[in-house]
Amino acid sequence: MLTSEERQRYKRHVQLPEIGEAGQLRLKAARVLVVGAGGLGCPVLQYLAAAGVGTLGIADGDQVEASNLQRQILFGPAQLGQNKAEAAAQAVQRLNPLVQCEVVPRRVDRVSVRALVARYDLVIDGSDNFPTRYLLNDACVSADKPLISGAIYKFEGQVSVFNYQGGPTYRCLFAQPPSAAQAPNCAATGVLGVLPGLVGCAQATEALKVILGLGEILSGRLWLFDALSFQTRALRFVRHPERARINLDTANPADYAELCQPLVAAVTPTQLRQQLTAALPPFVLDVREPAEYALCRLPGAVLMPVSSLAERAQELPRHQPIVVYCHHGGRSSRAIAQLQQEFGFDNLVNLTGGVHAWATEVDPAMPTY
Repeated sequence: MLTSEERQRYKRHVQLPEIGEAGQLRLKAARVLVVGAGGLGCPVLQYLAAAGVGTLGIADGDQVEASNLQRQILFGPAQLGQNKAEAAAQAVQRLNPLVQCEVVPRRVDRVSVRALVARYDLVIDGSDNFPTRYLLNDACVSADKPLISGAIYKFEGQVSVFNYQGGPTYRCLFAQPPSAAQAPNCAATGVLGVLPGLVGCAQATEALKVILGLGEILSGRLWLFDALSFQTRALRFVRHPERARINLDTANPADYAELCQPLVAAVTPTQLRQQLTAALPPFVLDVREPAEYALCRLPGAVLMPVSSLAERAQELPRHQPIVVYCHHGGRSSRAIAQLQQEFGFDNLVNLTGGVHAWATEVDPAMPTY
């Protein structure tokens, strides 16, 4: 039975014949894992908590930064520097103290994902990178759990439900991870601030439908949204038995390489500072966008955005160490993979933590973003 407090809080749900008290009790008993407490995870967590989903797992290893506040609406200036999962859990508890939060303040990886996913009824993917998306898909296939996936790019978003009652998986739609050049994220390209809210709300809607057994689930359909035209459409896709069988035990570990092991050699900001004073300093390559480069950059860095690497790779030295950096290290890692795979470079080193770590550890006076 619902308590009197719960009946009052969830009255508008209980009034719906399709939900009623029995449906609200199903929500109360549900356990949902949200991976990523960023742009997508924030609205997902808000609406699932408000709806009375009993237990919310929140997994994120990142910290709140000023550039997040434009769209990650659970956070404000007071949360800068805090772990996102922990800060999100605090916001959820303020919103609805009746909901239990289980915080995982680290990035989900191949070692932890199996046990983590097994503890929940369904998984919501609010991540911003392809290794995590494939990892979660394969873990959900292994555990036979539904996966509600969302993604955003500039002004466009998409949502689908994978592995639902024998339906298609993420790999049925996207068989292989894209190349480094094909995998930009909002740190590299920007994103309209309200877009994650719209897409995250759609993910939360599908989660409630799955828990309650209501309506037509977005299984075998990819919902697409264009904020500039405000048009939506749904693409249908089918289950491919061979792809749908891929799980944690049968997948190619390279699909989650960024999560499991370093792809390239790395150098810390302190080590790079010492190298820059040597008689033969390394070539420093900045793969961010021009607007980012204008805000701050390392001494002597040459700008070559990821999108221009294929055209300008011949400008890079072959017999001098090249230190590659971006904002936090993700884009530069992908840029190095592209240069290695497509052009055969073997002299590339990634700056750990990117320009953000440089400003923190070496040059506190540098303006950051």
